[in-house]
Amino acid sequence: MSVEGTWSIGELAERAGVTVKTVRYYSDLGLLPEEGRSAGGHRRYGPGALDRLRLIRSLRGLDVPVADVGRVLEREGALDDVIAGHLRDVGSRMVALRWREAALRLLQESPAGERAERLRLVGSLSTPPSTAPVARFLRRVLPPRLPARLFSAISDAAVPQPPAEPTPAQVLALARLNALAADAAGAVTVCRTVPGDPGGACRPAVLYEALAEVYAAAAPELRAARQPSGGAVDAFVAAHAGARGLRDTPAFRRRLTVYLDELAHPGVDRFWRLTAELAASPEPTFGATDDWLRAALAAEVTSAG
Repeated sequence: MSVEGTWSIGELAERAGVTVKTVRYYSDLGLLPEEGRSAGGHRRYGPGALDRLRLIRSLRGLDVPVADVGRVLEREGALDDVIAGHLRDVGSRMVALRWREAALRLLQESPAGERAERLRLVGSLSTPPSTAPVARFLRRVLPPRLPARLFSAISDAAVPQPPAEPTPAQVLALARLNALAADAAGAVTVCRTVPGDPGGACRPAVLYEALAEVYAAAAPELRAARQPSGGAVDAFVAAHAGARGLRDTPAFRRRLTVYLDELAHPGVDRFWRLTAELAASPEPTFGATDDWLRAALAAEVTSAG
C-alpha cells in the first residue's frame, strides 16, 4: 500500500488476483468506489476495496447477476434474498435441463420409424414445461359456465404438474397431451345433448360438484383393485339423477347407461390415459374412476335384465 494509504488499480488487481480490466469494469459500474485520484489522475482504492472486490468475485463466480451483486453490496440483509432468488432460478434451469435430457433419451431410445414424429412432438415443448395447453383443453371439455372455484378444483385434480425429474415416457405423455389439446375441437362435456339423453335439465355445476365427491370417495376401492361397492354405484347414479332433478329408478339407470355410452369421446379417454402416464401415480384419475363406475353400472343393469 502506498504512503497515502491507498492502492493503485494495478496494485489492487494484483492482490485480488484479477486483471486491471476487471477492476476498471467494476469501478465503472459503481460497485467498487474509488478512494480518490492521484496527482496524475489515476484511480486510488482504500483498504476496504480488496474485501469488496473479493466479495464481488465470489458472487459473480456463483453467476449472481451484476444487479443483484449491487444490492448485496449496498443493503444489509440483501444477501439472503439474493441467494433465495438465485436458488429458484438455478432450480428452474435444472428442471429445464432434466426435461431436455429426458427428451433426448426418448429420441435416442425410440424406434427409427417413430423418431421423426416424436421429435416433432417433443420439439414443441417449452422448457421448463408448461401444462397450460392441457388446462385449456380441460376448459373446452368442461361446461362453460362452471363456477371458477369448481373449475379450479377440477383442474388442480385433473392436470398433473410436470415432475422435476421426468422419465422419457413422461416427456412423451406431456408432448402428446399438448398435441391433443391443440387438435381438439368442439365441446365434449358430459352435459351435451345426445339421442339417449335421460331427460331433465342437466345442471353442470351440480353434477360436477357431486361427481368430484363421488370420485374421491370411490378412489380407495379402485386403488385396491376391488369391484365398486353398491354404495359407490348408488352415489354415482344419484349424482347424475340429482343434477337433472330426477329420481334414481331402474328405468333411469337403464337410460343413464345408454346415455353415458353415447357420450364417450376418444379424445377425452386419451386425455385421461395420458394424464395418468404423466402423473405416474397410484392415485386414479377422474377418468379412470368414471370408467370403473360406469362399467359397474352397466354390469348391474345387464344382470337386472
